[in-house]
Amino acid sequence: MIDVIIAGGGPAGLMLAGELRLAGVRTVVLEKESEPSGQARALGLHARSIEVLDQRGLLERFLALGQRFAVGGFFAGIDKPWPERLDTGHAYVLGIPQSITERLLAERAVELGAEIRRGCEVVGLSQDEDGVTVELASGGTPADEGVAGEGGTRLRSRYLVGCDGGRSTVRKLLGVGFPGEPTRVETLLGEVGVAVPPETLASVVTEVRKTHAWFGAMPLGDGVYRLIVPAEGLADNRADPPTLEELKRRVRALAGTDFGAHSPRWLSRFGDATRLAERYRVGRVLLAGDAAHIHPPTGGMGLNLGIQDAFNLGWKLAAEVGGWAPEGLLDSYHAERHPVAAAVLDNTRAQTELLSSEPGARSVRRLVAELMDFEEVNRYLIEKISAIGVRYDFGVGHELLGRRLRDVGLKRGRLYELTRGGRGLLLDQTGRLSAAGWTDRVDHVVDVSEELNVPAVLLRPDGHVAWVGEDQRDLLGQLPKWFGAAVS
Repeated sequence: MIDVIIAGGGPAGLMLAGELRLAGVRTVVLEKESEPSGQARALGLHARSIEVLDQRGLLERFLALGQRFAVGGFFAGIDKPWPERLDTGHAYVLGIPQSITERLLAERAVELGAEIRRGCEVVGLSQDEDGVTVELASGGTPADEGVAGEGGTRLRSRYLVGCDGGRSTVRKLLGVGFPGEPTRVETLLGEVGVAVPPETLASVVTEVRKTHAWFGAMPLGDGVYRLIVPAEGLADNRADPPTLEELKRRVRALAGTDFGAHSPRWLSRFGDATRLAERYRVGRVLLAGDAAHIHPPTGGMGLNLGIQDAFNLGWKLAAEVGGWAPEGLLDSYHAERHPVAAAVLDNTRAQTELLSSEPGARSVRRLVAELMDFEEVNRYLIEKISAIGVRYDFGVGHELLGRRLRDVGLKRGRLYELTRGGRGLLLDQTGRLSAAGWTDRVDHVVDVSEELNVPAVLLRPDGHVAWVGEDQRDLLGQLPKWFGAAVS
């Protein structure tokens, strides 16, 4: 039997596949599209996602194909300098198209032994106390795994994770509610060639953005730009992409010119709907990424949120499959990530309001822009967007408890170099502690750091601090909470 089936081969699904395979979990990704779309709806990775890649030894691959930016404008497009003293070793945004992110994550998952099966669409599911039966619209699976049925092929797995996007089939089949607000404002998006000089285009865009903050044009090289422009209204079927003429017509209406737009690579439309799944888990089926939450792309948090969902879920689901998960560990995925997504939805709602062309919203935008001149305010907002300010509720304790620990220098290297295996980590600066009984799940490293002013920390596989202290008995009370029973 397959251990975990992942429905959806986007960033969240591929990140999760890599995390599961790192723990030896047999993982199959089912992607309904027969080939990668090549579309790059998202263009960047924020600091916490960059840290995640560093923790798993993947960052160099991404840096080689991306570009670092330490520029402002990520909160509601308000142009303020990049804040100083961010609590991260990666105080930048990595510009990299989603298509490349997906390719690199897929390569990593396959290297670790995950199977990615394209042209496999999930159309049905059922579950019992032993596993999940997944029905596909068509075959394409080995005969010893699939059972032919009237609707196609059925696969059996111990768990299923729906990473199949905002219109998630898995979520709908589960009957999980998806409350929130529907789309009120629609935006057109396209990557097109232009026939005007860059300085002309930049000048026009600067002028239009004084009254229409949603309007924009981003150079992609070779005369190609990503144009973004508010739509005239809501399309009857928002799943249908706009035509080139529709995009040009809206650009002309706001800018007085369509920049000679031509030769579209792709065209799309998106709305400002915000919705959050009521539950992230129903029995042996879980949701992650856009299947669990949707929101406008303001601030560029969507893809990052999905990757971070997968990073939180992967080790917990692997522990459940491996048989050592303590009671409640898998349920902590919802408990931790649902509030994070709710905060992101609130953040994007606020940013969307500040992007409105209405006089009241523009007045509030000017006020927020003034507040962002205070370094503390600027830094606070960027920490929310970059997710380095996330703290899970682990109860009362040290200020580091529940937070991810930034990369710190050690006497013999870097902290994140010790997290590549996806295991727990006891970083012991006292040399007096022990994790005996958990050595199959937790690495005990005795080393010191001038940047870490605590005796010892226990890190979960996702890098969040589970314990701080120097008392062995206190440590022994926390190890079972996150890593199950000791092995004698």
